Amino acid sequence: MASPTMQVLPAIVMYFLAFMATASCANIEDKIPESFKSGHTNNWAVLVDTSRFWFNYRHIANVLSMYYSVKRLGIPDSHIILMIADDMACNPRNPRPATVFNNANQHINVYSDDVEVDYRGYEVTVENFIRVMTGRLPASTPRSKRPLSDDISNVLVYMSGHGGDGFLKFQDAEEISSIELADAFEQMWQKRRYHELMYIIDTCQAESMYQKFYSPNIIGIASSKVGEDSLSHHVDPAIGVYIIDRYTYYALEFLEMVTPQSKKTLGQFLKVCPKHDCISTVGVGTDLFQRNVNKVLVTDFFGSVRNVELSTVDVKWNMSSPTKQDQECRDNTCSEM
Repeated sequence: MASPTMQVLPAIVMYFLAFMATASCANIEDKIPESFKSGHTNNWAVLVDTSRFWFNYRHIANVLSMYYSVKRLGIPDSHIILMIADDMACNPRNPRPATVFNNANQHINVYSDDVEVDYRGYEVTVENFIRVMTGRLPASTPRSKRPLSDDISNVLVYMSGHGGDGFLKFQDAEEISSIELADAFEQMWQKRRYHELMYIIDTCQAESMYQKFYSPNIIGIASSKVGEDSLSHHVDPAIGVYIIDRYTYYALEFLEMVTPQSKKTLGQFLKVCPKHDCISTVGVGTDLFQRNVNKVLVTDFFGSVRNVELSTVDVKWNMSSPTKQDQECRDNTCSEM
């Protein structure tokens, strides 16, 4: 019969191994990169220009520039909804047809051959925008016109156009209010259509558009405070109109320094376009956002991640010996069924 000491020894060994396993897991948790702790595994972008007419060229250039940046950082067209209210590239006043530029130097044509516009012209309405965000689209809507985001998606929403205190105009014909926008985002949260959402708006009195938000995990960024105008940056003499707004110009300048592997943080991005550059005051709303912006990577919203989601479900493999038929198939001798 085994001695009492020999009986206790296996229990001690088991406790020791359990302790070491727990410590090892804790060490591994500490070493996991911050990007894997974000809680999302995919990214979506909804980019909206709400203005028509040639003199609003800059609003379309703003949106196409943002489209160019998120695609460069890895978000594919299949995860981008692009809404353009007018076709500046084909406007008869455009001295360089089939092009849209965001800089007087005309280095980058942001309306290149690979631009995929999902909603254009009179399709860009308040109703369609809300339907896109909330998923309340007709069954006949093509896959390319509907975002299939879920509760592990980070969603970037960028809007540019003419606005005022508590509203944004669509096509000079209608407007969306800050309350309607807040309710649309709440529907998204209730329907598990986002994990975290970043809302950026470049318009006059832009801050008023996120002040009514009440859903969790949303960060709002506005090009101007309530009572301030959001100003354009510069004119292209060849085109004869302003071609980009100030906030978007400096935001893009920052994003040009970001790569898919970049460690630049959201806290750094929130500092772009100080008052001496923007003239207006950039507004930031982080009260609903639960993470520390100084530890959130810019690419959590402007890039595309493919993080691995670990499963806690045990998978049992059949390790029994192969049957004669299995062996014949492995030898490429199995007959056609």
